[in-house]
Amino acid sequence: MAVTGATALLASLLVPTAASADNHTDVFVSEIHYDNDGADVGEAIEVQAPAGTDLTGWTLALYNGSNGEFYETLQLVGVVPDTGVVVLEHAGIQNGGPDGLALVDASGQVVEFLSYEGTMTGVGGPADGMTSTDIGVQEGSSTPVGESLQLIDGVWTGPLAESFGVINGAADPGDPGDPGDPGDPVDVCEVESTPIGQVQGTGEATPLDGQTVTIRGTVVGDFQQGGFDGYYLQDAGDGDPATSDGIFVYAPSGEEVSVGDVVGVTGTATEHFGLTQVKDVTTEVCAIGAELPAATVLEMPVRDHEPYEGMLVTYPEQLSILEYYNYGRYGELVLGTGDGTDRQYQPTAIYEPGSSEAVALAEHNAAYRITLDDGLSWQNPAFLRHPNGEEFTLENSFRGGDLVSNLTGILDYRFSTWKVQPTEPAEYTAVNERPDVPEVGGTTTVASFNVLNYFTTLESRGADTVAEFERQEAKIVAAINPMDADVVGLIEIENNGDVAVGTLVDALNEAVGEDRWAFISTGKVGTDAITTAFIYQPAEVTPVGDFAVLDSSVDERFNDEKNRPALAQTFEENLTGAQFTVVNNHLKSKGSDCDDLGDPDTGDGAGNCNLTRAAAADALGDWANSDPTDTGTEDVLIIGDLNSYDKEDPIDALEADGFVDLLAMRQDEYAYSYVFDGMLGYLDYAMASTSMLENVTGAAAWAINADEPSVIDYDMSFKRDAQDALFAPDPYRSSDHDPVIVGLDLDVEAPEVDAFVEPPHIWPANGKWRNVTTVIDATDNLDEDLTITLVGAEASEGGKVEVVDDARFRVLAVLGAEYTFTYDVTDDSDNTTTVTLTVTVEKPGKGKGLDNDKPGKPGKPGRPGGR
Repeated sequence: MAVTGATALLASLLVPTAASADNHTDVFVSEIHYDNDGADVGEAIEVQAPAGTDLTGWTLALYNGSNGEFYETLQLVGVVPDTGVVVLEHAGIQNGGPDGLALVDASGQVVEFLSYEGTMTGVGGPADGMTSTDIGVQEGSSTPVGESLQLIDGVWTGPLAESFGVINGAADPGDPGDPGDPGDPVDVCEVESTPIGQVQGTGEATPLDGQTVTIRGTVVGDFQQGGFDGYYLQDAGDGDPATSDGIFVYAPSGEEVSVGDVVGVTGTATEHFGLTQVKDVTTEVCAIGAELPAATVLEMPVRDHEPYEGMLVTYPEQLSILEYYNYGRYGELVLGTGDGTDRQYQPTAIYEPGSSEAVALAEHNAAYRITLDDGLSWQNPAFLRHPNGEEFTLENSFRGGDLVSNLTGILDYRFSTWKVQPTEPAEYTAVNERPDVPEVGGTTTVASFNVLNYFTTLESRGADTVAEFERQEAKIVAAINPMDADVVGLIEIENNGDVAVGTLVDALNEAVGEDRWAFISTGKVGTDAITTAFIYQPAEVTPVGDFAVLDSSVDERFNDEKNRPALAQTFEENLTGAQFTVVNNHLKSKGSDCDDLGDPDTGDGAGNCNLTRAAAADALGDWANSDPTDTGTEDVLIIGDLNSYDKEDPIDALEADGFVDLLAMRQDEYAYSYVFDGMLGYLDYAMASTSMLENVTGAAAWAINADEPSVIDYDMSFKRDAQDALFAPDPYRSSDHDPVIVGLDLDVEAPEVDAFVEPPHIWPANGKWRNVTTVIDATDNLDEDLTITLVGAEASEGGKVEVVDDARFRVLAVLGAEYTFTYDVTDDSDNTTTVTLTVTVEKPGKGKGLDNDKPGKPGKPGRPGGR
């Protein structure tokens, strides 16, 4: 989406805001475009207000008339420019009517609630329960591209030729006026042309805005189909490296051209949401089959893209696939490189928020990236273009971190983003294969899994239909069962009194064909629509005592109006009887604000509500250390979505309380479980108390979600049939967070050892070599196969010992000599018993050895050797 106006900014938020009705007469919606012939192009909403009006906090709430539901909020920020209007370009405005939109002021009051193609009653959002006002005009599938609905002199009319960016009915300041009698036709292939560089100029906008220009160049990019309705021309250049030699020609009904055609164009130079173009054109193909200009080589970082706008460019270097959130909807991928790493990382995952290092990394990340588009303006295209130029399928997919090189196409500017519109396939290399479940060891495993709004109530936060729910559940089941964790903490599951968690457990058990799973019955916890929950395997662990909840009533530092209450449960490992407590959490998100608490986004990288999360973490650490379940165990594991990267204040607070970040310890600073804005980090944690740390055998995120494009998830919203078909009931993209798995070895009992040596005493002391054999017999509470290691075979002064093998030795029968043989007996949990056996050379009667001067043969060992 893009915005016009010097200080206007448009952000897409997926949360409603409370409101009540009121009236403003000086701020109103003045122009709408939502539907046209073919694929929708240039969808936008214009808001008119007196120049200088501060629209910070104002929003547009969009409503879907098929069910009346609020579906998206568009936010206005900043001051209205001198034009008196702000234009919000947003691909995704519903059509099919009746649909509507509510203009909401900064206090949350609905200024007007308009609809097109009929009236509607709002459901949810700021216009909940309100009846819309039908503007009385509408667009449809026959509306020509470039037209809109406009409020002129207080009356809605149209469709008319769009006038976004100026007050409706006013003269366009860029309009050159009536050209008068055109006279004889002009041959645009013969007349003197203006170099494209002069049309582009050295700044962000053309210096010839609104003027008629004639240009000639070679077609280097043909995008007449797919919604762009135009092509890119590039000429030989004007010799100025500060000006671009390429430009977009907007010709929705113009003459068909092909790549390699030399084309003359006469039209109006203009800016379209920041893209310099020539429109209202007459064209003539002057030649065909011309050699294309060599693609301009660009390398990261490109600090200024304007000198290359509209030109054929190539990025030869290997670029990592960073972001793919918009891939299914808009066909976009973000490519780039990290600072010393192939991929980019969240600055506060590596450095302290606000530090010079974090600022430098943020600047690096912004400079070392480019968006690869698909050359289409359509939403959810049936043909998704893979970077290799072929169709994206489940077999021809990609993952974050895979590499793209020799990216070639047109450098383009749309929706406030620099993009490459591809003209040929790039070289694609898969380097990030789907991993198996991580091996974390231990006798017990604990997992944390954000299940991305698993709701049994349809049309709420999760699935909208039965089909979507079945797809969502199939993927979650396919992720949880293979992990085979003994305890799983669930996050973002519906808070509906055990219904959702019980339904999921039933599905898990059905999939494995046995009652393997059970859940902790908590009822409804807290007031949010989502909650945390525990499921477990009764054959492996047993809950001990009741669950416990941390909320504001327990500690006022823990604001449960922002954070979901923490849930604690103690479990006993059936195998050993060892007990441990798991605390499951979901702290306040970074995206929605805490301005009502004086806790805004300060711009240091930690996002909104950092102080709120930090205070909750302070309370959480103290509570977790206080034996919240009254079971007496000090072994505590804090898990869940803490909505904080690992250098931020909430994690610092928990570490100050003695909890150790296991992902950082077992992997490194570059561990990740989540991708946001193309940058890696982890919000999902496992943090162990000091006493439990020695029991941790491993910790890892299972990379099944964050690296996968969301187009393969369960959600069917907006998707065409071909995209809906990109589904498999497997664990991949079962959520947007990767699960975190921890291995715990709770066996602390060392093996029991019965050992002896043959003979324990030697006589006579005749200076001859004698054979000695050790026998080790060991048992363990859990392990049948123990590791028996010879640690040492030593002789006292004057004696000598030779090692035949781990159980047989030769010693010298020297009077007074003493020989010691030391063994470690270790089980699979590294519990070790050490035994030392002694042989002495002494006269009979002083010991119990054999009076035998024959060397004999070495005896058979018992179980001394390693396995």
